[in-house]
Amino acid sequence: MLPSFVSPTASAAASVTPPPRPIPGSYGPPVLGPLRDRLDYFWFQSQDEFFRKRAAAHRSTVFRTNIPPTFPFFVGVDPRVVAIVDAAAFTALFDPDLVDKRDILIGPYNPGAGFTGGTRVGVYLDTQEEEHARVKTFAMDLLHRSARTWSADFRASVGAMLDAVDAEFGKDDGSDKKPSASYLVPLQQCIFRFLCKAFVGADPSADWLVDNFGFTILDIWLALQILPTQKIGLVQPLEELLIHSFPLPSFLIWPGYYVLYRFIEKHGAEAVAYAEAQHGIGKKDAINNMLFVLGFNAFGGFSVFLPFLVAKVGGAPALRERLRDEVRRAMVGKDGEFGFATVREDMPLVRSTVYEMLRMQPPVPLQFGRARRDFVLRSHGGAAYQVSAGEVLCGYQPLAMRDPEVFERPEEFVPERFLGDEGARLLQHLFWSNGPETAQPGPGNKQCAAKEVVVDTACMLLAELFRRYDDFEVEGTSFTKLVKRQASPSVAQAAAAAGAQQ
Repeated sequence: MLPSFVSPTASAAASVTPPPRPIPGSYGPPVLGPLRDRLDYFWFQSQDEFFRKRAAAHRSTVFRTNIPPTFPFFVGVDPRVVAIVDAAAFTALFDPDLVDKRDILIGPYNPGAGFTGGTRVGVYLDTQEEEHARVKTFAMDLLHRSARTWSADFRASVGAMLDAVDAEFGKDDGSDKKPSASYLVPLQQCIFRFLCKAFVGADPSADWLVDNFGFTILDIWLALQILPTQKIGLVQPLEELLIHSFPLPSFLIWPGYYVLYRFIEKHGAEAVAYAEAQHGIGKKDAINNMLFVLGFNAFGGFSVFLPFLVAKVGGAPALRERLRDEVRRAMVGKDGEFGFATVREDMPLVRSTVYEMLRMQPPVPLQFGRARRDFVLRSHGGAAYQVSAGEVLCGYQPLAMRDPEVFERPEEFVPERFLGDEGARLLQHLFWSNGPETAQPGPGNKQCAAKEVVVDTACMLLAELFRRYDDFEVEGTSFTKLVKRQASPSVAQAAAAAGAQQ
């Protein structure tokens, strides 16, 4: 449990701002302190336990600790951070006047420009760097250009994915095993093909290698960058020795990366030319930035979040019934065709379910920033902490978005949490996009450029599932029950009458 704070309205004393106090916690002795925290983080505790236990031990949602990766071969990486696990203090990470986001996407460790073709791509740029606004505006313009076809392209890709799932589910292997079909690989292929078309304007079917193995290349490319910071569940101590002790080299993925680079250069030439003509971004930097947004931000984020969303809904029978009814009502008179307006205006429970999943399982659990200057970090109940210039802030979203000072029943998955006026007010505490859900991405901030379409796309995936199936069940990442939608009696009668007349 997180330590509780006195509500700001609980007493008159809360209106008196106390002086800032030192941040509790310790980094421990050199080498041994970071190594101890690293072993706790990866070996002896889960990521959640790591932050919960330290918050409880210090009776504070702001505390000092070390964050992996560390010793022995991560040269120049300082693991010392100020951890934040409450909703109030977390908002400091979004203030460009307080924090610098330069080269700190996944923490003090930076995988390096070798993974991005030698380009320092936009996510590693701070808002005060001139190039940041140029690259962010380019990405936002590409998303705006794709809006006309985004929903239709996505629904077509999901349809192809579900065709593959149906074919696998219908196979009879002669055993008595319960039928099942994994959706993980088909979903990744769906996401990759769709994003190439929608964001880059390039159809993977034009290149056999990219169409069949592009998503695998991105999986390996992502893994080599983030594995030093991730617990993956190998037998210890092998994981510590082989994965967490040194940076993984970029040359291992360079041949695959160059395949994708050439694909965008050839088949996404219009978008590349647009970057040069309208934003003054050279071809090499434009392609590398497009690949990063495509591969890390979009494909990586969707690959983490959407399987969790499908699994959660697939394991909740009562919720599925409510979602199905809402989707079917919203689609009346639309002949199966729907877009962003439908999922935004006519499917409130679907949308609230997606928001709640983002609260419980954000695609990126950690957000970082480096203090530009000395400032006072404020938390609940008037608690205040002195932060010094240069210190790295590490916000752990899964706890910040389960803050009991903000959310009732914070540890429960409540699909209807974000419905109505009260639910709309809670959106300011939904931080998955590197900013509040109530804010808008722009050249002057680091909020995800695709914030709106991520939510819309997740809603559309659920809508497509309920448009196609009356019911489904999920275990792990596999469908174990698929009940195809039955035509309504009037539709069935009309089809039978038409057949009789032929």
